[in-house]
Amino acid sequence: MPQLLLELLSEEIPARMQAQAARDLERLVGERLRDAGLGWETMQAFAGPRRLALVIEGLPAAQADRSEERKGPRANAPEQALEGFLRSTGLTRDQLEERDGVLFAKIERKGRPTAEIIAETVDVVVRAFPWPKSMTWGRGTLRWVRPLQRIVCLFDGRVVPFEIDGLAAGDTTQGHRFMGSGQPFHVGGFDDYRKALQNNFVVLAADDRKAAILEKAKAVCEGAGLSLVDDIGLLEEVSGLAEWPVPILGGMDPAFLDLPAEVIRTSMRTHQKYFAVSDPRTGKLAPHFITVANIEASDGGAAVAAGNARVLSARLNDARFFWDQDRAANNFDRWLKKLEGVTFHASLGTMAQRVSRIQALAREIAPLVGADPDKAEDAARLAKADLASGMVGEFPELQGVMGGYYAREARIDPEIADAVRDHYRPQGPGDAAPSAPLTVAVALADKLDTLAGFFAIDEKPTGSKDPYALRRAALGVIRIVLEGGLRLPLSAVLQKADAAFPHRRAPHGPLELVDVVQEGQPSDTPRSRLDARGAAPAGPDAHVVELLAFFADRLKVSLRDQGKRHDLVDAVFALGDDDLVRIVARVEALDGFLTTEDGANLLAGYRRAGNILKAEAKKGALPRGAAQPHPGAAPEETALASVVGAAEPRVAAALEAEDFAAAMSALAGLRGPVDAFFEKVLVNSEVAAERDNRLRLLGQVRDLMGRVADFSLITG
Repeated sequence: MPQLLLELLSEEIPARMQAQAARDLERLVGERLRDAGLGWETMQAFAGPRRLALVIEGLPAAQADRSEERKGPRANAPEQALEGFLRSTGLTRDQLEERDGVLFAKIERKGRPTAEIIAETVDVVVRAFPWPKSMTWGRGTLRWVRPLQRIVCLFDGRVVPFEIDGLAAGDTTQGHRFMGSGQPFHVGGFDDYRKALQNNFVVLAADDRKAAILEKAKAVCEGAGLSLVDDIGLLEEVSGLAEWPVPILGGMDPAFLDLPAEVIRTSMRTHQKYFAVSDPRTGKLAPHFITVANIEASDGGAAVAAGNARVLSARLNDARFFWDQDRAANNFDRWLKKLEGVTFHASLGTMAQRVSRIQALAREIAPLVGADPDKAEDAARLAKADLASGMVGEFPELQGVMGGYYAREARIDPEIADAVRDHYRPQGPGDAAPSAPLTVAVALADKLDTLAGFFAIDEKPTGSKDPYALRRAALGVIRIVLEGGLRLPLSAVLQKADAAFPHRRAPHGPLELVDVVQEGQPSDTPRSRLDARGAAPAGPDAHVVELLAFFADRLKVSLRDQGKRHDLVDAVFALGDDDLVRIVARVEALDGFLTTEDGANLLAGYRRAGNILKAEAKKGALPRGAAQPHPGAAPEETALASVVGAAEPRVAAALEAEDFAAAMSALAGLRGPVDAFFEKVLVNSEVAAERDNRLRLLGQVRDLMGRVADFSLITG
């Protein structure tokens, strides 16, 4: 079947936008083709420094004929309504069919050639492409990330004729800007296209470019007796900077190695896009780096390496200046004083006030995690000081890390210095959570203060927007607690954090435009306007309830990544427990129980019991108390009552011991008697006493199971 090849060649596309652009191209074209009734076998998009490409295999040559029936107005509807319907269908009144007084139009559409649909699709997709930033150029109106230069569009080996803003689609493209032939060349299909690009020094696929960078960089390092320091994030970025990546080994002055390794790596990575290199004998950084060029230089890259070394030296000289300046005596006191004039958020006070809140909260948390309260307060006092340092002003990525170095330089207790260094962790899924009790106390206080503060002023995440990284903060708390096995009473700690914000939500109208300082960034960026709010301030309990629900959502995300069901988290959270370790243990036990036949059948029995009780509750008050033996009791009713009575103390003891597997095992014993009860016993007996007693028994079953989890919230 025919193949579609599309290439959009432009000036350089920012590396950070390329992967999403490839996904967007595939998604948008796919949606348009599906809407047109076209299917395909395979679709693959590619993105690189100068081009987006898409290849679709197995498209039909033409759209199938389609028949559509459309319901119109009533036959006696006003003439204007009828005329509007006729215009929309392109039919006449005689061509409509009347059924039960309603007019229907049957529209027959002849299938169109696929090439026509492709031309319309590409035009719409290009004009509406969702670049984060775009531009116009010349006298045209088309917006693209950078000036669009060529469009290749071939269907079944032939050019699809169309034009966008004066740029006509064709079958010619260009290779590498410097190393290619310099002349446009024709392509006849995807295989030909990919091979021609390779011959003109362009590696089309990002994965191929990444593999080439890694392979060549490691070979260059091994040839010099060195090791490449892995950096997946940098590899992703660099692969979007070069169409023909050529790793080159450069050197730097060994004297710079007396700077902290994080400073050197940040200078290399953030500003210059260099890979760090280590000495395999010591594991420490070596006075070298790997830069990825976009050309194969005739001198083997010597000039490129020398030029990059000069630039790196200038950056490291700046870093050395800040390093020496920041280590001067009494800098911590000066920095802390400076934080009094730095606004964290107009509604949440200065950075100094934030530090004071974190100190108080860290002292409260410390005994709960096995840390010394006095040390926790001291560590929290120093944790944000390096935000006022010269080094963090130059390299915001090093906040916390530099504070730890400076604390050690100032001969502060190493345990406190480590807490200062690591209190931001974990900063992402690839970052380890802290485990030292003192660091845990400060890290939790930092994240919980952030969450409580922004929830107090109603600045919660909405949709995909999370400007203050509150989701990351909550996931950080969850990871610290779970990985450390900490028995933290989350509600009580959140209440302590929330109590530090007495003003809470603004009671009237829109708040004024405020400055927000993100730690490690200049105090005048970024800026955001708070939403208009007219509601009265909410109480602390409302904030804590909101925060607990937020943690439940984040815990669902975390457990879902581990293959756990989100509804089980809801079923356990509904019990009001706020011990994350215990909640996860319950979820895991519940997950295991429901995968068994006993668990699945008992859940069905629970739902049946719940439906009966709900229906009876609507009729009036349900009978209360435990079921009692009575002369008319069926054997299955007596057996179930006996099993429930025996299971209650077993479940209670298991829950007390937090042996949730044993609690599930005790519930499993209900399965057979519950099944038999529903099979043989009529709950709605005509004898009122019998009916009431059986309803009480079902209530006991529901309540007993409800002590383990709220089974009504389980959807599976």
